[in-house]
Amino acid sequence: MPRKVVRVLIEGGRATPGPPLGPALGGLGLNIGQVVKEINERTSGYAGMKVPVEIEVDTETKRFEVRVGTPPTSMLILRELKLERGSSDAKRRVGNLKMEQIVKIARMKLEDSNTPDLRRTIKQVLGTALSMGVTVEGRDPREVQREVDSGTWDSLIGD
Repeated sequence: MPRKVVRVLIEGGRATPGPPLGPALGGLGLNIGQVVKEINERTSGYAGMKVPVEIEVDTETKRFEVRVGTPPTSMLILRELKLERGSSDAKRRVGNLKMEQIVKIARMKLEDSNTPDLRRTIKQVLGTALSMGVTVEGRDPREVQREVDSGTWDSLIGD
C-alpha cells in the first residue's frame, strides 16, 4: 500500500481546492472537496492563522488522513495580543502577556515541541515573546525565564 504525504500551510478554516492544496493533491485521484471540508472543520479554531497540515494518502484505496499541527508560536502570541504583527526590533515593545497566556500557549505547543517538558516549552515561548518585542507581566521575558527556573511560577505551571 503506497502512501504519499502532502504537507501544506493553510489559513485556518479557509482551505480551498486552489493552490497550495489542489495542485499538491490533484494527481492522487482524491475527492478534493472532501479533503478541503475536513481540513476546514479541523482548522476552524485557528481562523486567521497559518496552520501546518499533513494529508497522508493511500494511493491505492484513495483513503486519506488529515493531521493538523499547531500554528507557529509567534502566531499564537499575536492572537493572544490581538495584533497583526510583532516588532521588527526586539527592543521596541508591542504588547504584554500574562503568565497564564504564556502557559496556555506552551500547553498548545507541547505536543509539537522538541521536548516533553512543559517548563522548557514555556521558556521557548518566552524566548519567542522576547524576539517579538513582547513583555510578560510587564517585565522582560528573560527575567520571567529565570523565575520559571527558580520555581516562582510552580503553582501556575502545576506540571
